[in-house]
Amino acid sequence: MNGLRPGAMLRMALICLGTLVLIPPQLISMRLGPRHGFLFTRLFHRLVCRGLGVRTVIRGTPPGRGEGGLIVSNHVSWLDIPVLGAVRPLSFVAKAEVETWPVIGWLSKLQRTVFIDRMRRSATADVAAEMGQRLSNGQAVVLFAEGTTGDGTRVLPLRSSLLGAAHQALRGEGEAEITIYPLCITYTGFYGLRGGRSERAALAWHGDTELGPHLRALLAAGAVDVELAWGEPIRMGRKLSRKEATRLAEIAIRRARQEAVTGRSRA
Repeated sequence: MNGLRPGAMLRMALICLGTLVLIPPQLISMRLGPRHGFLFTRLFHRLVCRGLGVRTVIRGTPPGRGEGGLIVSNHVSWLDIPVLGAVRPLSFVAKAEVETWPVIGWLSKLQRTVFIDRMRRSATADVAAEMGQRLSNGQAVVLFAEGTTGDGTRVLPLRSSLLGAAHQALRGEGEAEITIYPLCITYTGFYGLRGGRSERAALAWHGDTELGPHLRALLAAGAVDVELAWGEPIRMGRKLSRKEATRLAEIAIRRARQEAVTGRSRA
């Protein structure tokens, strides 16, 4: 953390200390069953956002309190996880490599993350079964449907495979439908000042960007503004195929991104 101001170093120290305090009760609560443990993860995510100076604006209507569903979102940065986790109880779908990352992998397990190994053909079916179980239990599951992080300036094409697989896992329950909630994450600037293309790209974590320097940059920034824009819910199932549901979700996310970038969402 060389080069950071004392205030930024203090905030980082508080995040680390708070994390250590929250880990023991989280481990205990996870033993109580799949519906427990979200209170402590939400406190952790709020701690991270507070320490990094994240300021969130919510637009649209998110899932109701205690309401489950499949949240289909774009993906910009590792910061997306605490930003979303601070807002409501939920779990994530992540690539298998994340599970092996130092510290982050272990924290992901505490978040009850569903890991998918894309190198195994059976991986999608395994993940679908787990997602189907959670959705059946009324839980909210976040799917970053681009399959990777973007550069902060555009939305990549969404992949429909996991959406269809999750629905397939529920087919034994009377051709059940899944409610999909499109969500667009846009990092709009710093300290309330709207940033341009270069600022949005600087906040993204993609490609070969190293975590350490990116974290230092966020700490040095002091305040990061992010907008969460919820689209209209989509019912995928009996009458709507997973490809059509994916297409509609992508349209909603791209529209929300354009509004956030141009500032029309504040009108």
